[in-house]
Amino acid sequence: MLTLRQIRQNPEAVKAGLLKKYFGQPELVDVIIGLDEQRKKLQLESDNLQAKINSASKEIGLLMGKGQKKEAEQKKQEVASYKAALQPLAEQLANREQELHQELVRLPNLPAAEVPHGKTAADNVVVREGGNKPSLAADAVPHWDLIKKYQLVDFETGAKITGSGFPLYKEKGAKLQRALVQYFLDFNTTSGYTEYLPPLLVNEASAYGTGQLPDKEGQMYHMPLDNLYLIPTSEVPVTNIYRDEIVPLASLPIRMTAFSACFRREAGSFGADVRGLNRVHQFDKVEIVQIVDPEKSYAVLEEMVAHVEQLLKSLELPYRILRLCGGDMSFASALTYDFEVYSAAQQKWLEVSSVSNFESFQANRLKLRFKDEKGKSQLAHTLNGSSLALPRIMASLLENNQQADGIKLPACLHSYMGTDKIS
Repeated sequence: MLTLRQIRQNPEAVKAGLLKKYFGQPELVDVIIGLDEQRKKLQLESDNLQAKINSASKEIGLLMGKGQKKEAEQKKQEVASYKAALQPLAEQLANREQELHQELVRLPNLPAAEVPHGKTAADNVVVREGGNKPSLAADAVPHWDLIKKYQLVDFETGAKITGSGFPLYKEKGAKLQRALVQYFLDFNTTSGYTEYLPPLLVNEASAYGTGQLPDKEGQMYHMPLDNLYLIPTSEVPVTNIYRDEIVPLASLPIRMTAFSACFRREAGSFGADVRGLNRVHQFDKVEIVQIVDPEKSYAVLEEMVAHVEQLLKSLELPYRILRLCGGDMSFASALTYDFEVYSAAQQKWLEVSSVSNFESFQANRLKLRFKDEKGKSQLAHTLNGSSLALPRIMASLLENNQQADGIKLPACLHSYMGTDKIS
């Protein structure tokens, strides 16, 4: 959530940032400033009345001490009239604060200066590419055919159990999923991230804290009876570990990693892009999250990008890194790098990771602060990245490494799978 200070200090710059993100209501900035002016006026009136009540209440004590009961009674009536006037004022103030908050949470985060201008994925900027695209045999097939051939995933039974988009992994497919998760976690913990295994359901406050609510309400699976949400990523519960906390400066950076199943409704998804593992409603992902000193957050972002890049290199997959344009960024992000791997049989790039700096946007919602060297509380910066999302990694591993006698596995997975090939 943007702070009122950000908005009031330079409203035109805020509007420009919202337009860069293609937010359709930049006039909301003026509405918020107007509501804040009303709130401040009501707060001043309320404070003045409360001061009069406090002053008159002191006088009552003094008058009673002097035996001036008549004058004291008059003061009591005066206090009663002040209190009567204060009650509706307090209600107006509470209503105005609620209105102000409701409008504030509708504003997305502002894009960083480095964010390219543009509206769609076609406007994203390729930062660099790595790895080599394989040359496949003429009879190479996409991963959904390989999955059937080697009996790795049963989409039909998954649909029978739950519905379309809920794959059932089995045998070597299940083992490959487990191997990837373990490898990713080992890679992250070796690099200094602390491992967590979070709940798969979060409350409304947690979903609000990281920016999923109200922005992504329609994309989340909601349990109305308990008012809980299935997580779209472990970023949500892991970041909320520090909700309503003031952490010491010495504890920063806080580096966390977690594996979880992820759940996304993906409403409106259809067509060739959803075939096989390209887009599913439930999938496994390993996440990295950092909470850092604001002065170091962009250096940490580059460090996290390098970390994910090294992970992809170890998987021997061709990849590219993109800096997302304003119109293609998430609601909460200030700057995002996407990682895509090349799927040789489909001849297309598949997104497998997003690494983002949210600056203080999430921290303001979470009330996540740290004490600086002067002992003053400040909002921390939060960052997160996929490290990695498994379905498209599995799809590209299968497609890029298919051979006549099986699927060759990258060396980093041999010990986890107990073999160098799926056959």
